[in-house]
Amino acid sequence: MDKLRFDFMMKGAGDGKSTVLCLTSIGTPDGRTFALPDEMQNTLLHKDLTETQMFGKIKNTLKKRHQFRKVWITLTENLKQVYLDDEENLQFENYYLEEITEKEVEKPAQGISNETIEKLLKKILDDKKQKSEVKNFGKIANDFMIDKFNAKNSNACQWINEFEKECERFMVVEDQEKIEALKFLLENASADWYTCMILKYTIESEWSDWKKNFIETFGNKGWSPIKYAFSFKYQSGSLLDYALKKEKLLLQIRKSMDTETLIDLIAIGLPDYVLNNIDREILQETQDLYNEISKLEHLVKKIQLITKEKFTPTIS
Repeated sequence: MDKLRFDFMMKGAGDGKSTVLCLTSIGTPDGRTFALPDEMQNTLLHKDLTETQMFGKIKNTLKKRHQFRKVWITLTENLKQVYLDDEENLQFENYYLEEITEKEVEKPAQGISNETIEKLLKKILDDKKQKSEVKNFGKIANDFMIDKFNAKNSNACQWINEFEKECERFMVVEDQEKIEALKFLLENASADWYTCMILKYTIESEWSDWKKNFIETFGNKGWSPIKYAFSFKYQSGSLLDYALKKEKLLLQIRKSMDTETLIDLIAIGLPDYVLNNIDREILQETQDLYNEISKLEHLVKKIQLITKEKFTPTIS
């Protein structure tokens, strides 16, 4: 024989991490194929073969695991001595190679049959469908880290974007699933809007249509929410409760507000007798302000006591 077909493949090494270029089988001009045992497949063992020009091209071609090529190589005298005996039987290292069918050669290269792959895909799809069917969207929505939408003081665009992030976090990915989950986070006017949307578009519609309609309906283009958030001041009760509520109002209208501005706007809503006892220079984060406020809660109680005594009529 003047030439043989050499079948190369990139296979995983024993460590499971690296890859090895292997000679898996050898073909003859008359259509027969002979397999090499696993322990003889590493091309590092085939010194004469690796010195051929054709092998250099193969090495440059195969880079990823499971890639393979079959190439014909004209036999030099050295190659004939390595792979053929005197009767032209295929051998390697004094070991006669086993003849196999082409189908048997390709099977290990595939690793897994098409039938098995189809079964696995079907199982995955069935599991996904089953999980979707049993999802309790009320419970899932209850675990979302956002408040229910309030059309009066919530930024519609900002809120719906946060809703989508929570959906992604809880693997609520299908349009219908998002629409179902949304129902449990709406109240008052927005709940009525949801009912109207169901009647007009049905739950089978696209989420993008719902999102667009939501923003157009509740996107407040006026100044009321901004004015309310900026002008909100401490009236009574806990100073910390006031500060937390004001921060929430401010972030609802402008989530991108920088920390320094946020601190200033919260602080100016405090009573002067509290504000004048806070060193502005030490405030780097809102929690620094909250820490200082907590230390001054006693001033509120003191003022309340003085006011109560002042206006309590004296019984003579």
